[in-house]
Amino acid sequence: MMNVERGIESAFPREEYDMRMARVRATLASRQLDAALFTGPENIFYLTGQQTPGYYTFQCLIVPANGAPLFLLRQLELTNFLRNTFVQEYETYGDGTTPAGLVVDTLKRLKLADGRVAIEKGGWFLPISFYEALSTSLPHMADATGIVESLRRVKSPAELHALEESARHADAGISAGIAAIRVDATENDVVAEMMRAAIAAGAEYMGMEPLVSSGPRSGVPHATWRRRKLAAGDAVFLEMSGCFNRYHTGLMRTAWLGEPPPLARTLEHVVQEAVTAVLDTAKPGVTCADVHRAAQRVIDANGMTERYRKRTGYSLGIAFAPDWGEWQVLSLFDTVDVKLESGMCFHVPIALREYGVFTVGLSESIAVTDTGCRILGQVPRRIHVV
Repeated sequence: MMNVERGIESAFPREEYDMRMARVRATLASRQLDAALFTGPENIFYLTGQQTPGYYTFQCLIVPANGAPLFLLRQLELTNFLRNTFVQEYETYGDGTTPAGLVVDTLKRLKLADGRVAIEKGGWFLPISFYEALSTSLPHMADATGIVESLRRVKSPAELHALEESARHADAGISAGIAAIRVDATENDVVAEMMRAAIAAGAEYMGMEPLVSSGPRSGVPHATWRRRKLAAGDAVFLEMSGCFNRYHTGLMRTAWLGEPPPLARTLEHVVQEAVTAVLDTAKPGVTCADVHRAAQRVIDANGMTERYRKRTGYSLGIAFAPDWGEWQVLSLFDTVDVKLESGMCFHVPIALREYGVFTVGLSESIAVTDTGCRILGQVPRRIHVV
């Protein structure tokens, strides 16, 4: 292991992580916490740069309010960890180790077990058995949910660059998918071209598979490819994300084999108007709810309320499977009163459906600026007739 160069594959320079860790420690101090435990791969990546598809096995970052962070990880992941991070203190465990026991023993050794130790409760990767085992051993356990997520809302210049690269990958993938649409091609053919082009443009593995469906299947939310052959008159729904250093940007487009029916053109007009309302509204000082309501007003005014019962967008940034969005960080919805700030980024996937018949979906990934917002992608926002 002595031959491994530390941080050689890190997504960001050491100074970026030092800044993030300092902000976490400041939050711990403000909440009078002695330490926090982070187990979600997104928050771990944000604070350390560690990324691996092996996050299905236990990993834990212990951040004391005072002192160096300590990373607990599976032995097999050590080389990856050393190449990805600058974290100096770490301990490995072998297969068969009980994660909760390992954490408790480590906290006792660090003289933290009797203090106020917080653990994030809102991620994908906190088994009930693990939480219950910790709660019986740590007398003053608190909630760390939202500590890192709140810091992830506003992207640094380095993060914005990563999102711009990711948008370039998504543009390449969607453009290639549209170009592959023809009679008797299959949904698989379209997805194969999307993935080939995005990866050729520089994309890494995405946090979620592309969504591609055609004909009547295109009117089913979250349907994806199943070998169906395309026919004249079909709608084809396409959505995917690029990925650069785990940062994702989504893109949704609709294509048609031949001229779309009048209803589809009507839905396209409303979707375009709703997306424009978001772009016109999103700026520092307005709330996430304000942005959602701007889109919802357009949809309601056009009598499309029953076709649109969902949030208008979600935060973009770090993602691991099973998602490409930062659902834990922020959503554009009428219950979220967080104010927008310059540097926040969102995917705005507005879609209206004739359920079980077709979908018209058009989206943009945006970055909030000092005066408004800017679109990250470049694929024309319209129904693409092929």
